Amino acid sequence: MTATGTFGLSTEARNLQWLLGNLVEEVPGLRSVAVVSSDGLLLLSSDPAVNAAPAAAPRTGGPRGSSADLATIVSGIGSLTVGAARLMDGGGVKQTMVAMEDGSVFVMSISDGSLLGVHAAPDCDMSVVAYHMALFVGRAGHVLTPELRSELRKSMESTK
Repeated sequence: MTATGTFGLSTEARNLQWLLGNLVEEVPGLRSVAVVSSDGLLLLSSDPAVNAAPAAAPRTGGPRGSSADLATIVSGIGSLTVGAARLMDGGGVKQTMVAMEDGSVFVMSISDGSLLGVHAAPDCDMSVVAYHMALFVGRAGHVLTPELRSELRKSMESTK
């Protein structure tokens, strides 16, 4: 049984939010970060409007590249790379990186198909981003249980 606290979230959910916030604070050049479930639903976001308490005003869009947009992109990239790995008998996909003129998108597997996605500025240090993402995945992977994913989904649905 999980204890609930601020905004009705369990200690585990608040700890995961703290880990995500720490990732954003520690890595220069991150624009947006999202944790996405295996079925493509946004579980956790660096966007404060998305993670706000249920009493907060509903999100009405946001800039291109926001965490909600990133969740859609991460889900698509995750699906595409898993399919490619199957076709190539490559095993599980651990990490994907897309470098663009004006930024990069990094996707890393967490557990049970969940994904961590990061949208970073073009001048970010890719090795620093990958290192901190791996730290997050290592710390969050064993905590992101089916029960916690369900709680995070419900929390995200209640903010809409």
